[in-house]
Amino acid sequence: MVVGILSLTATTTAQQSEGDPSLTEVWNPEPTVVTPGSAMMPPSDAIVLFDGADLSNWQHLDGKAAQWRVGEGAVTVVAGTGDIQTRQPFGDVQLHIEWRTPTVVEGDGQGRGNSGVFLQKIYEVQVLDSFQNRTYANGQAASVYKQYMPLVNASKKPGEWQVYDIVFAAPRFHDDGSLVKPAYVTVLHNNVLVQNHVELRGPTLYIGESSYAAHPAKQSLLLQDHGNPVSYRNIWIRELGDD
Repeated sequence: MVVGILSLTATTTAQQSEGDPSLTEVWNPEPTVVTPGSAMMPPSDAIVLFDGADLSNWQHLDGKAAQWRVGEGAVTVVAGTGDIQTRQPFGDVQLHIEWRTPTVVEGDGQGRGNSGVFLQKIYEVQVLDSFQNRTYANGQAASVYKQYMPLVNASKKPGEWQVYDIVFAAPRFHDDGSLVKPAYVTVLHNNVLVQNHVELRGPTLYIGESSYAAHPAKQSLLLQDHGNPVSYRNIWIRELGDD
């Protein structure tokens, strides 16, 4: 077996040394130069959706100015005011968002630090205090709600800042409304891979089985008011373009 491997290696090496290597070199176009970010600084091509100062990029679903509380570099859900969504719609994106559930623990299960990050308003990555808080696995933090449980529970303690880095590929539809290809999502929770390019079965629903219905190629990012004072900060997004 070792002899065979050595022989194959020698043959491959000989082939590598023959011909013109420039035939497989791609010089143009050059990739766009992007300056990498840091812990609190987004990449140079990112759209900053919330920098800690104001909610000018957000509104409620009825178009009114967002009424969530801004202070100390974060925005916190004000129960009963309703969900907020970005004024700008998005398709394929890379999203960075930091969130924190209340330090003072109240409730349990789905009633404890509940909110959600909705890509295109209808595809939810769950936000929940899942530190020593049992609930249904496909509804805990970092789940694709009611579709995929996270690979692991990477939750921090209540009151600590947590991070989602999400890569989302929006679904595509034919002109007649039929599905060309489904949506896919990858999620890192506190730098741990928890959703690995999973295929969404349609919008994430509280009740019933999901299926796709045609919608615009770009829709807003939405943050959920579930009645708990969950906070967010350092929200930025990168548009990834079309296929």
